[in-house]
Amino acid sequence: MRRFAYLLVPLLLAAAGCTATTEEPERPAPATRAERPSPFADCAPLTVAPAAASPTSAGKTGDQLPDLTLNCFTGGAPVNLRDVEGPAVINVWASWCPPCRKELPAFQRLSERADGRFQVIGVNSRDSRGGAQSIGEDYGVDFPMLLDQGDAFQRALERNAFPLTVLVDADGRIRHTDATGALDDARLAALLERHLGVRV
Repeated sequence: MRRFAYLLVPLLLAAAGCTATTEEPERPAPATRAERPSPFADCAPLTVAPAAASPTSAGKTGDQLPDLTLNCFTGGAPVNLRDVEGPAVINVWASWCPPCRKELPAFQRLSERADGRFQVIGVNSRDSRGGAQSIGEDYGVDFPMLLDQGDAFQRALERNAFPLTVLVDADGRIRHTDATGALDDARLAALLERHLGVRV
């Protein structure tokens, strides 16, 4: 009986081997870590005039925004600054700049009070994408963000300051450039009223 069992075991193993597949089943590729969604808004609306924008009074002069094309943080079509419809408040910042981080919440609040009268636009300059993403998430910044890794915008304006705020009228002309440091709500409101005739 024992000898019969010894003969039977190899037969059972052979039978089992015949039914088993020799090829390893294809395993699904490991899931790649999903890219975090951008906290910033899409840039497509930047080339559409704000709904309730007031026309600029005749006779005012100023330099136009530079003929410079920047990529949008969220992707999509790049934006030429000459195509930006004003009035607009442009904030140039970087995540490594303490005054920039200090004033970002004020710019976010300003964008929430715009009510279609003007646009608030960020230009993230000389920064890493991860740094900008983290600050946007941490501070709840959701206005449109352009990327300028080579500081071309500041060079075109002949300004090398962080942070830098540029006020643009409805005709796309620069009315004021501010490099005095971190701006707060009151200072932003005063600048908008003085240079763009907009009360917030």
